[in-house]
Amino acid sequence: MGGVGKTQLAADYAHTAWKASSDAEGLDVLVWVTAGSRQAIMERYAQAGVELCRADPDDSEEAARTFLAWLTPKPGQRPCRWLVVLDDVADPTDLRGLWPPVSPHGSTLVTTRRRDAALTGEGRRLVKVGLFTMAEAVNYLTRSLAAHGRTEPSDQLTALATELGHLPLALAQAAAYLIDSGESAARYRDLLADEQATALADLAPDALPDEQATTLAATWSLSVARADTLRPAGLARPMLQLAALLDANGIPQDVLTGETARAHLTAHRIGTSPGITAEPAAVSHLDAVRALRVLDRLSLIDHRPDIPQQAVRVHQLIQRTTRDTLTHEQQSQYARTAADALLAAWPDIERDNALTQALHANTEALTRYAEEALHRPDAHEVLHRPGRRLGESGQVIAAINHFDHLVTTTRRYLGPDHPDTLAARHNLAHWRGEAGDAAGAVAALAELLEDRTRVLGSPDHPNILATRHTLARWRGEAGDAAGAVAAFAELLEDRTRVLGSPDHLDTLATRHNLIFERGEAGDAVGAVAAFAELLEDRTRVLGPDHLDTLVTRHSLAWWRGEAGDAVGAVAAFAELLEDRTRVLGPDHLDTLVTRHSLAWWRGEAGDAVGAVAALAELLEDRTRVLGPDHLDTLATRHSLAWWRGEAGDAAGAVAALAELLEDRTRVLGPDHPDTLATRHTLVRWRGEVGDGIVGKPTD
Repeated sequence: MGGVGKTQLAADYAHTAWKASSDAEGLDVLVWVTAGSRQAIMERYAQAGVELCRADPDDSEEAARTFLAWLTPKPGQRPCRWLVVLDDVADPTDLRGLWPPVSPHGSTLVTTRRRDAALTGEGRRLVKVGLFTMAEAVNYLTRSLAAHGRTEPSDQLTALATELGHLPLALAQAAAYLIDSGESAARYRDLLADEQATALADLAPDALPDEQATTLAATWSLSVARADTLRPAGLARPMLQLAALLDANGIPQDVLTGETARAHLTAHRIGTSPGITAEPAAVSHLDAVRALRVLDRLSLIDHRPDIPQQAVRVHQLIQRTTRDTLTHEQQSQYARTAADALLAAWPDIERDNALTQALHANTEALTRYAEEALHRPDAHEVLHRPGRRLGESGQVIAAINHFDHLVTTTRRYLGPDHPDTLAARHNLAHWRGEAGDAAGAVAALAELLEDRTRVLGSPDHPNILATRHTLARWRGEAGDAAGAVAAFAELLEDRTRVLGSPDHLDTLATRHNLIFERGEAGDAVGAVAAFAELLEDRTRVLGPDHLDTLVTRHSLAWWRGEAGDAVGAVAAFAELLEDRTRVLGPDHLDTLVTRHSLAWWRGEAGDAVGAVAALAELLEDRTRVLGPDHLDTLATRHSLAWWRGEAGDAAGAVAALAELLEDRTRVLGPDHPDTLATRHTLVRWRGEVGDGIVGKPTD
C-alpha cells in the first residue's frame, strides 16, 4: 500500500548498487524512472537514449526505443551492467512495450501499489513490502526524535505506533510534526483521536521529511481516483467510504455485497451526472465483488474472499483519510447504511461463531466512529446487538456495562422518556438478572413499568406488556413463584385480549412462562400436561422446527423428569437433540443445552457413569465454543462434579467443586446464585467424604 516505504527501499537498493560500481558486480548505468504515467516513462527513456546512445532529442519515441535496444545484450560487445528502476508504476498498461529487455547483465526493479496479474510473470520475482513491526516502529520514532534531542515515554511511543498502524510514512510525518511543533506524543495522540476537531491533514508537518512529495492524507487520493476508473467504474470510492466506517481488522464480505450495500453503491456511484432523473442501473452482487477486487488491486484494501467472515481489511489510516473526506451529513447517512448492512448480514440462527464475532466487532467499530449518527433520529437496532451477543456468550458483566452505556447515550441524545431509552433500560434490567441480581432486576423493571405506563399512556401498549412479561419472569427467578404465576396469568388474559388471537407469538410466550412458573410453584404434573397442550399449538402455528417449538419440547421433557418420569425425559431429550442438531447445528447454544439436560436425566434415570461420560464430552465442546468462563461451561463443570460423586468418586467431586468455586467466585462474584450453589454442593460432597450431609445441586 502507499506509505510503506517502497520508494525508499528501491532508492537504498539503487544507491548501494551504484556505490559498488567499481566492483565486478557493480553498475555501468543506473536509470531511475518516476513511472506515474506512460508519458513519464517514455520521457525518461528518451532522455537516457539521448545521453547514452546519441539518439535524436526531437523524436522522443524513437529515442526511447533506441535506449531499450541499447540495453539488449549483443554478441561480441562488452557487457553493460545496468539497473533500471521504475518507481511507483500506476498502471500495468503503461509498460506495454516498455519493459526493459531480459539480460544476464541487467536488472529491472519496479515499485507499485498495483497487484494486477499483468505485473508478474516468468522471470519476475514479487517482493511484498509490509508495515513495520511494533519494535521497528518504536525504534524508528525513538531514533528520529533522539536525533533532534527529543525523548518521549516508551509507552506513549508504543501507543502512537499502534494508533498509526505501524505505517512508515505516518511515523515519519508524525516524528517531523513532533519535532517541528514541540508537541508531546500524548498531545499528538489526543489530536489524532479527535476526528471532529482535527483532520489527518492538520497533523502534517510544515515541511515533509526525507524529500517526501505528499502528505499522509494525500497518499492514497490518486489510487482512489484511479480505482474509480477501473471496471466497474465509479464503485471503488463509495465502497471504500462504507468500509471506512467498519472494522479495520476484518469486514464480512456479505456486509459489503449485500442488498443494503449494493443500494448504497447504486445511489452514490461516482460519475452519475447531477440532475438526471433516470434511475441508475442497480449494482449487482458481482459488481460489488469486483469493486472490492479493484480496491485490492490498488492496495487500498486487502480482499480475502476465502475468509468470508473477515474478507476485507483496511488500514486504519486509509479509513481515517476516507472519513475525513465525508461531510457530516454524508458520514451520518453512510453510518446508518452500514448499520443496516450489518443487521441484514446477521443470521437469525447464529451457527457461525466467527461470523457473529466479526459482526460484533464491526458494530463496535461503527459505534466508535458514528455514535451520534446511530442515535439520529432514533437508536438504531444494531446498537443493542453487541450487548445481547455479550450476554448470550456468557459475558454478562460486559453486557451490563454495554447496556448501562447505551442507557446513558440514548438519554443524552434522545431524552429520558424516549422509547429507545426505555428499551435500553429494559435490556439492562434483564442482564442484571442474568448476572445473578434477580431482586435488582425486579426493582428496575417495576420502576421501568411505571415510566413506560406514564409515557406511553395505554396499558395495552406492546412495550408495557413486554415489561410486565420480563418483570414476572424475574419475580419467579427471585423466588416468588406464586407471584410470578399470578402476574403471568393476568398478563395472558391481557395479551389474548389486546393481540386478538391466542396464537400470537407473544401470547404463546406468556403461556410458556406461566406453565414453567406453575411447575416451579410445585405443580410438575400440571406443567407436563400444559406444556403438551402448548406444544400442539406452537407446532400448529409455527411449525415443528421453529425455535419456540423446540424450546417448548425442551421444557416438556424437563418437567416430565421433574414429575418422576426420568426415563421418558431421557427419550424426549434424545429425540430433541437430533432435531436441534439438524436445525441449529451441533455448536448452537440450544443444542448444547439439550445435551446437558440429556446427560443430567441419564444420571437421574440411574446411569451416573453415562452422565459423567456425556458431561465430560460436553465440557470439552462448551469450552471450545463458549470459552472456559461462560456460565454454561461453568454449569457443566458443576453437573459433572455432582455425577462424579454419584458415580462413586466423592473425593474427585470435592476437588472439582473446590476448583469450580474459585472460578465462579472470580467470574460471577461470591454472592451470585451459581456461586452459592457450588458452595452448597461442595459442602454436601465434603460431608459425603466425612459426615454424610445430604443435598442436591441447584444447577
